[in-house]
Amino acid sequence: MLTLTAACRDGHPPNEVHAIDDVRDRNIGTLGGTPSARLADDLGTAVIFANGDELLSGLLAGSVDCALMEAVVAGELVSGNPSVRILAENLLEYELRFAVPRENAQLLDVFNSALAALTSNGTLRGLRDKYFSGRNYVYAPPNNIAWRPGIITLAIPPDTPPYSFKDANGEYTGLDVEVARAVCDYLGVEMAIIEIDASELITTVWYGRADFAAGWMPGDIEEQVRVTEAYADTAYVVIVRR
Repeated sequence: MLTLTAACRDGHPPNEVHAIDDVRDRNIGTLGGTPSARLADDLGTAVIFANGDELLSGLLAGSVDCALMEAVVAGELVSGNPSVRILAENLLEYELRFAVPRENAQLLDVFNSALAALTSNGTLRGLRDKYFSGRNYVYAPPNNIAWRPGIITLAIPPDTPPYSFKDANGEYTGLDVEVARAVCDYLGVEMAIIEIDASELITTVWYGRADFAAGWMPGDIEEQVRVTEAYADTAYVVIVRR
């Protein structure tokens, strides 16, 4: 009764999602072009919003029962907003990996070797802290890169910060992009980028339209592509009205 009274006084519908188990079969707000859209559609009915501000407005208006989002982005979005909160339990925790063609075992091996080296020299930790913790880390490519002929193509969603997006100068950046670029620098291969919707990343590599893709790799793709060792971990959380 107290919750209902407070919600009515604030002009917001009462919250009915109090735990992770309550999320299933709900209208779930999410951002278009992100892995959360697929996850939301698996759990209930995904309602796509163009940006975080519109998503919060929809949640407070009651057009969705809850919102699903990557933990770091969600924390920034709800910060200072007393009308919403994040459920204490994470909905999903997972690791970020690269997908490479299934028939190219050699590419998988050299990618894993590069990731091991970038772990040892602190590059992966620095990039993760930059995008997840706001620390001032700047990746600098090695001075002695032995460049090889050819170009390797990365497939990424175009607007999924902090993973892949364009900066103020129109250049691709983000955690996935910078890790991929560091891997290619380590291998001495020039990298190109193509924009692909998140739902098509795996098939893009599978059909050979890109050499690799970055980000969340679902567990049901082993017959289509190979996946590297993890280069970072993350979590998805649920935002609800108070």
